[in-house]
Amino acid sequence: MKHRLSVFLILVLLFSFFLPVTADAEGDGNIDHGGGGMGNGNGENYWNPGDEGVRITVVRASDRAVVTTPIDFTDKAPSSTTAHFGKVSKLQYNSGTSLTPHMNGYTYNTPGIAMPRIISSGSGQADIDEIKRYFCSEYTLMRISDVTGMDYEVLINGQYKILLEPIAYMTFQGVKMAMTATEAALFDQQLNGGLRSKMVSLSHKNLPLAMFLETPDLGYPAWDGSTTTAASNTDIISSLGLGIVRFNEAAPEPLEVTTYDYEYRINTEVITSVTVRGGQADPDHPVTVRFTIGGQTYTVSGVYYPEGDSQLVWVRWTTPSTPQTMNIHVSVSGGGSASQGTITAKIVDLSGNDPPNPVADDRNNSYSSTSVPNKPQKTSSSWGVWHPRWHAYWVWHGTEEDGYWCDHGWWEFDWYAYNASLSSSMSVVPDAKAPTASGKLMKSGYGINQTVTANVSTNQSSAVTEAQNAVTYFPEYQYKTYWRLLERTSRGYSSKFEFASNKYSTYKRRTHFTPIWFPDGSYTPYTWLADCWTPAGMLSVNLTDSVTIRGSLWDDWHIAPVKP
Repeated sequence: MKHRLSVFLILVLLFSFFLPVTADAEGDGNIDHGGGGMGNGNGENYWNPGDEGVRITVVRASDRAVVTTPIDFTDKAPSSTTAHFGKVSKLQYNSGTSLTPHMNGYTYNTPGIAMPRIISSGSGQADIDEIKRYFCSEYTLMRISDVTGMDYEVLINGQYKILLEPIAYMTFQGVKMAMTATEAALFDQQLNGGLRSKMVSLSHKNLPLAMFLETPDLGYPAWDGSTTTAASNTDIISSLGLGIVRFNEAAPEPLEVTTYDYEYRINTEVITSVTVRGGQADPDHPVTVRFTIGGQTYTVSGVYYPEGDSQLVWVRWTTPSTPQTMNIHVSVSGGGSASQGTITAKIVDLSGNDPPNPVADDRNNSYSSTSVPNKPQKTSSSWGVWHPRWHAYWVWHGTEEDGYWCDHGWWEFDWYAYNASLSSSMSVVPDAKAPTASGKLMKSGYGINQTVTANVSTNQSSAVTEAQNAVTYFPEYQYKTYWRLLERTSRGYSSKFEFASNKYSTYKRRTHFTPIWFPDGSYTPYTWLADCWTPAGMLSVNLTDSVTIRGSLWDDWHIAPVKP
């Protein structure tokens, strides 16, 4: 009862009928798996093979947006009092959604036709071909359509993909819990390795290795690591516990051919990270990482992590003032190895692409509106640092009368969690020199002013930069060809960006002139706010705001005959 009560308190604190599948396959499964035997459990910490399910999320392929609430399919009947973390997908966690436990209210759906074994164990191995056939079958896809409320023909038209995540229903410290592999890794970080220490064969091996990608997709890599040993929390969160069903009706996306790992802007403070793993790093066996960038070496010493896990290591530096491609060399001493030995960074300059001078007789009779861009954005991130502490264990050597005490202790590790979030707003208004503007209503041909504010919140300021760049694109150019790099007029974690002074403005105002030919209706600039760097990547936001165009500046002119 003592253990049952302890995990309940931890959670409270963290919260404050069989038929063969015969339908033809409709989708293409990007899924592989691994795993193996299970260790022995006990009355407080155990998992029964077959206590499993799959979380299913429909994702738009173009921008990786989650378009349906995730659903859980299982052939079991989990109790509504099962502790869980809500219906959250791996994509949402990797975009910054925090782990939010619930002590009851767990819901699920039964697929009708029983699912094949998902998680391998000592009592039986999962068959990846059966898993692919099942989740790519017409029956299962129609069932997903029915439960999510998404039209079946839309679901399979090639514009969407289905994200699959295996779920385990386990008992941890006497409490029945449901979790995906990503949730298990995040939960283990919260518990400073407490879940791994009790349930490693399930939580860090068979569950995450139940599904992983054969080829990269949705921003996740193909897994090329071990398929028989326990994985680290970092690897699980970044690469494991997922499969993808995709459809071929739409033309395939062009392959993005890149020869660099990072793209940075000039004159920008950035953070470059690698993951270090291998053995155990502690004060008796410390690890040091060195980054050589542009002829300068940055040394990060005192890198620690427990056996079987890893540590994110980063360096904060400022990019050069000219566009170029740089190679960053990473070396590790003291044991362990880095995820990359050489990192290629492309440094770009976004300035110098301002729109041309607008003139009164400009015309664009072929103009048609286009949808506002929606770049992948990330508004929050989380990471952590392992801190070792010595666990003393004194042993008496010798006889009762003659001997000595000797410390046979060991290193234990605490996980210190950190996070950062980026919030922002954008305001577009008619320029004060537009004489007939009223509120957000204006005539075409006059200028607009724009303000973007950015607010960064973090509990590790040394590892997070302010938001440093904002770029605005305009509808008259189909949100491409020309743009304005905004000027940062206020710096820090609460910063502000505005148009730079316009050289075509009589009064040199911070303005952008709307084209005189622009049709009546909404005029919507789009801004990409970026370069808030964290050890877990860059935070960025898509922003829009609008003014309404009605009439043109010619309506404000009156031409009268010359009096004799």
